[in-house]
Amino acid sequence: MFADPDAYRMNPATPAPVTSSTNTPAPGPDRGPVMDGAEILVACLEREGVDTIFAYPGGASMPIHQALTKSTKIRTILPRHEQGGVFAAEGYARATGRAGVCMATSGPGATNLLSGIADAYMDSVPLVAITGQVPQWMIGRGAFQETDVFGMTLPIVKHSYLVWDINDIPRVVKEAFHIAQSGRPGPVLIDVPKNIQQAKGQPIFPSKISLRGYAKSEPEPDEVALNEMIGLINASKRPMLYVGGGIISSGAAPELMEFVERTQIPVATTLMGIGCFPENHPLSLKWLGMHGTVYANNAVNEADVLLAMGVRFDDRVTGKVEKFAEHGTIVHVDIDASEINKNKVVRLPIIADVKKALVRLNALLAQAGWKRTPTGEHGRFPEWYQQIQEWKANYPLKFNDTGDKIQPQYAVQLLNELTKGEAIVTTGVGQHQMWAAQFYDYLKPRTLITSAGLGAMGFGFPAAMGAKVACPDKEVIDIDGDGSFLMNVQELACAKVEGIAAKTIILNNQHLGMVVQWEDRFYKSNRGHTFLGDPKDPKGIYPDYVTICAGFGVTCERVTRKEDLRGAMERMLASKEVYVLDVMTPYTEHVLPMIPAGGTYKDIITD
Repeated sequence: MFADPDAYRMNPATPAPVTSSTNTPAPGPDRGPVMDGAEILVACLEREGVDTIFAYPGGASMPIHQALTKSTKIRTILPRHEQGGVFAAEGYARATGRAGVCMATSGPGATNLLSGIADAYMDSVPLVAITGQVPQWMIGRGAFQETDVFGMTLPIVKHSYLVWDINDIPRVVKEAFHIAQSGRPGPVLIDVPKNIQQAKGQPIFPSKISLRGYAKSEPEPDEVALNEMIGLINASKRPMLYVGGGIISSGAAPELMEFVERTQIPVATTLMGIGCFPENHPLSLKWLGMHGTVYANNAVNEADVLLAMGVRFDDRVTGKVEKFAEHGTIVHVDIDASEINKNKVVRLPIIADVKKALVRLNALLAQAGWKRTPTGEHGRFPEWYQQIQEWKANYPLKFNDTGDKIQPQYAVQLLNELTKGEAIVTTGVGQHQMWAAQFYDYLKPRTLITSAGLGAMGFGFPAAMGAKVACPDKEVIDIDGDGSFLMNVQELACAKVEGIAAKTIILNNQHLGMVVQWEDRFYKSNRGHTFLGDPKDPKGIYPDYVTICAGFGVTCERVTRKEDLRGAMERMLASKEVYVLDVMTPYTEHVLPMIPAGGTYKDIITD
């Protein structure tokens, strides 16, 4: 029936093998002993497989913290700021694909979570954020440390809960994790008044949930549309794959690789999609967009068929959206129907989990005789490959290396060499973030963890802590800027006390580098409060991270000479503890290439 015997395995229409003749009924609800609401909440978290929570206590959440002290399954990590806690929970989630969990008290504790919740919403990260709330009878009366966090978060969550009945806690928690982790992932808020935490009840833990209107959150791919897509590939001469974070969220990297091996179509990723396709693969064009490669931008915009999978056509990719891929036929595969035609009208929309779509596409290709072949052995589009190779040769990622100063790109390249691309890299936001994406070769999913949609400075080090907790056997390194790192520098205390051996390389140029770059390009280099050093001593180094780290009991080396960088980096990688490298770099360096905001790929700046 199938040209490729592997297709039998991949054909979702094939009945699953029967393993038992006994029809086992679904388990019913499980009744627990009498507990207070806080203990019920913790028991629910344990039943969802939560092993780590990043939680900062306060008056309105103390009962939950007391219950957490009795848990033998959940590790409670005390961040030194609620924003550090939510970013750490995001790092955990991005590294594993499982929902990260954080908690804060009411009022200012809850509002300090907002940036992280918004960040998770923008980047489709599964997150469950729990907040304590003032007692029910005080809500709406302006009580001490009261805020309407339920209302505040409505635009930046998949769903919000204000628990009004102790008996609802088991259902609410189970629904929250299901919503956060299914369909297009995202954050869910659970707000629990203090009197609900203190009340007594006998929980009934549900074995399943039923959310009307949400059951069809993972639609099956349309078979006719998939066949039409294959027909477009057959007729094309310059096809391109434009793939994003949806590939990683759905766990579709193996299916993407098979699809590429069958079709031989080149691949460009978004910033969120970095790692879903190995960047050392001959058909990888790395990533596109404002600071993506010239050849990726050229290829996507000059393709005659553009296969967009798990992407949202955001402005940092498209530039002037009406000119983006204006001559190509666009196919858009995405699980979220709201993304279809939102930013870019497409010829063929396919609403489906991208993993399911790729599994079925691969089966259809196998049926049609499209063999899996090593890249280059049977290239389907020789003229197109030749054009791409010319672009790669003419516009490589490059920088002006120096014999004495440490160029930031060189530092990232050296880290890539020493780790062989095997580390998990987190970043803050700014120039260093772009260099980390450009000059490190990402070979696997979930190895670049960065705040892409929201662009939240201060994300890098807390996210590295979360990723290291999730993946203790992996090397986790935050490539950060001096401005971003300082925003959550207090989390060094958490990492030290908790024994979280996350490492940081600060590319320290004493400036808000990305804003400086825009000042240089568009404001005649007029400095609008972008110097982070001491104006009384502009040649000095301020703040002194070596001294700051010493106060936290953390080792920090400052590196000012290029010849000293390799040894310092090797010592950092050999350390079994949290470690900081303060690498001094010139502030005059710009991230290139660059497409100006609102421009097109033809406006790209390369020098």
